[in-house]
Amino acid sequence: MELFYKFDIDPLILRHAAACEQSLTARFAEIDRLSRLNSQKVHYAFQRCCVSESHFVGTTGYGYDDRGRTVIDRVYAETFGAEDALVRHFMVTGTHALTTALFGLLRPGDLMLSVAGLPYETLHRVIGLKPTVGSLAEFGVAFEEVPLDGDGRLDDAAIERALKARQPKVAYLQRSRGYDTRPSIFIHEIERMARLIRRVSPETVFFVDNCYGEFVEATEPIEAGADLMAGSLIKNPGGSMAECGGYIAGRAALVERCANRLTAPGLGKSIGPSLGQNRNLLRGFYFAPSITANALKTAVFAAALFERLGFACSPRALDPRTDVVEQILLGSREGLITFCQGIQAGAAIDSFVLPEAWAMPGYAQEVVMAAGAFVQGSSIELSADGPVREPYAAYMQGGINYDTAQVGILTAAQRMLEAGLLPEAAC
Repeated sequence: MELFYKFDIDPLILRHAAACEQSLTARFAEIDRLSRLNSQKVHYAFQRCCVSESHFVGTTGYGYDDRGRTVIDRVYAETFGAEDALVRHFMVTGTHALTTALFGLLRPGDLMLSVAGLPYETLHRVIGLKPTVGSLAEFGVAFEEVPLDGDGRLDDAAIERALKARQPKVAYLQRSRGYDTRPSIFIHEIERMARLIRRVSPETVFFVDNCYGEFVEATEPIEAGADLMAGSLIKNPGGSMAECGGYIAGRAALVERCANRLTAPGLGKSIGPSLGQNRNLLRGFYFAPSITANALKTAVFAAALFERLGFACSPRALDPRTDVVEQILLGSREGLITFCQGIQAGAAIDSFVLPEAWAMPGYAQEVVMAAGAFVQGSSIELSADGPVREPYAAYMQGGINYDTAQVGILTAAQRMLEAGLLPEAAC
């Protein structure tokens, strides 16, 4: 591998990295082909929706007749194969988008059935698994889960029994693994689940948390049969240019219910000033497939390098992928924190900051988080985090530019080498 400019990376790490890159040529070519397909899909949507420079003009106040806001919804719907979409910069997080959708769909006495085990921790208080003011439970909405099978996959037989017995209002599926060791869920599995739900409980709304999954495969959950999906704009679809926001897409009647929850009944999608954000949202979405491809290459390289250094990674470097998240098992509290500190040290922003574990809102355990990003909390920019608990796994995602994201990966390996945390076989 060529000398890494002026970054102080040990020759041992560089030799491992060079061997990894050589082995990944075909895998990177696959990622490029997928990026080309998804980029052309977005380009086609822009043309179909007649996006013009006039759509970049922002509104204030109520935001009535915001043409840019309207066309952004249409571009998302066209790209994702949905009837309608709700894309707003004032949905603050992915959790906010998911919460908006759940409160839009569910009413007192309804049941939310999670078909892929417990959802991500930030939803636990939303659901009411922990007593919280304003939770779904407080409004009389029940929750049940169907645990995953022994291999961490969807348990179709158990899901079918639960659907038949309970006929839930919403069947909820989280595509990405969250802070779990189970595999993420592929589009073909979502398609199979959609067929099962339609057959067994046809009135149930199939809702997919699509965070981290956009543009990783050739199709999206709506095209696979989901009724509704949601995600964050500071992950894949914002293309690192959205400064905040979330989206909801799917059947028009369901999107309308979500819009009425986000603003007010009767006002729905017709209000909400864009405050100068339209250009960034459109430009970010336009570049999102290629940005996501860089994040995928970063994840693949990280898996290859840390496998070579002796750590268990999931997915493995050459495995198929359905999201941009890479799980690396570091084996100890010190290993997890040192890895995240290395990712931070390799960032362009706040590289001098030393992350420490802390009681992050919404999480049961302390979390260590490395995120040297232009946008606070942006998971499409290189970041790594994880709860400080066994098996001490780092969840790494993002990398808007593979060449510079690679610096972060190598710096993390370097920090672990300096701390004596690499297995002897790797040295």
